[in-house]
Amino acid sequence: MEDSNMITDINQIDTNKRYTYADYLTWQFQERVELIKGKLFRMSPAPRRAHQEIESNLHYELKAYFKKKACQVYPAPFDVRLTKLKSSKLDEEIETVVQPDICVVCDKNKLDDRGCIGAPDLIVEILSTGTLDKDIKDKFELYEENDVMEYWIADPMNKTVIKYTLENGKYVGDKLRSKTENIISSAFPDLIIHLEEIFEN
Repeated sequence: MEDSNMITDINQIDTNKRYTYADYLTWQFQERVELIKGKLFRMSPAPRRAHQEIESNLHYELKAYFKKKACQVYPAPFDVRLTKLKSSKLDEEIETVVQPDICVVCDKNKLDDRGCIGAPDLIVEILSTGTLDKDIKDKFELYEENDVMEYWIADPMNKTVIKYTLENGKYVGDKLRSKTENIISSAFPDLIIHLEEIFEN
């Protein structure tokens, strides 16, 4: 018998309510969504081709670099549950679930069959028209608050990447890197990516 309270259409969601990861797990609709501090955010429709190419190229470079290292690289969709609660990891207490374009997780204790719980070591977001404010403001603040060591924002339109590194609990931005330059990780100093290979077109 079907549960009359089951949510099978995203339009059944009350956007004024706060939700948890426990709620998120029960939703039966097809649309991809994220929760940020209990608030629901719809994911953009399928990204443009340039976005997908950049994500694919970056994933390839990161996967090759981390191949023989302890860290794992995950492209979206991959659930990352962020929580500052150290005493409990109950689904009902987690109000933030995001799907970064790419994330790197080095602590295997943070991984389970449902994704990652806790801060990845490196997150990459690739800007889309519909995600500018979320990636530049909301997720910036979220990743900073949750101690994500390094955050890269790639801009397909301008073919640039900016790197933020966590220092004393706050992000410090590096110089904006263009297609003709390299980006060098702070967390992994021998990780050097030639952006010309990322922004091929």
